[in-house]
Amino acid sequence: MTTTTDSTPRTAIVTGAGSPRGIGRATALALAADGYHIAVLDVDKEAAEDTAREVAEAHGVQGLGLAADVTDPDAVNAAVEAVEAALPPVGALVNNAGITSPTRFLDVSAEEWDRIFDVNVRGSFLVTRRVAPGMAQRGFGRIIHLSSVSAERGGGVFGGVAYSAAKAALLGFSRALARELGPSGVTVNSVAPGLIDTDITAGKLDPARKAAMIEDIPMRRAGSVTDVADVIAFLARPASGYLTGVTYDINGGSHIH
Repeated sequence: MTTTTDSTPRTAIVTGAGSPRGIGRATALALAADGYHIAVLDVDKEAAEDTAREVAEAHGVQGLGLAADVTDPDAVNAAVEAVEAALPPVGALVNNAGITSPTRFLDVSAEEWDRIFDVNVRGSFLVTRRVAPGMAQRGFGRIIHLSSVSAERGGGVFGGVAYSAAKAALLGFSRALARELGPSGVTVNSVAPGLIDTDITAGKLDPARKAAMIEDIPMRRAGSVTDVADVIAFLARPASGYLTGVTYDINGGSHIH
């Protein structure tokens, strides 16, 4: 197995990595290629196990797939306990689990607003709260949040106001936590993907609108899941220890600021 990390065995937890064409699964593969053992947390147990199996077979690392609702603190605690019992210490966390909604603000219900925030923000909080103390105690950690270009430009891609607001919350979460955990050797960063070909947007964007969006992207294409996964893997490396509180835009130049 080729590794670009140091020799210390570490585990990376990736939430919401069950989808076959999702950023989470691509990230799990990229982290495994860098030598991380992989724990996948997903509401779909079989999908989580499938990703873990694929990662282990592809890169010769240990893979563990677990069912976990990231909005449930008891489920999060049980899943992380299982990870800690079976795999090396957790060195990286990728808060990838998230849901979107294109509902217009004037039509969104309080229940839908809460659901978007529960998965994207509360879920990231609960998993991070569970693993960050161990990272700080060991003096090493890499925490990466999945935000969105929608948080920076105010929607306009696929998600509505609730989604943009939730993803913007993750940016503030990352920056403030970076200040707090930096002295302990833990970095906290975000990635903000633009239009990416995943299962979330597949078939849900009008072809004409998608073509118009791509025409407005300087690179003239939608992003791939590996475009995002490779940046996350870079941020998770020991060598990236002087990068913290940063947001990496992965949008082909569609939003330059």
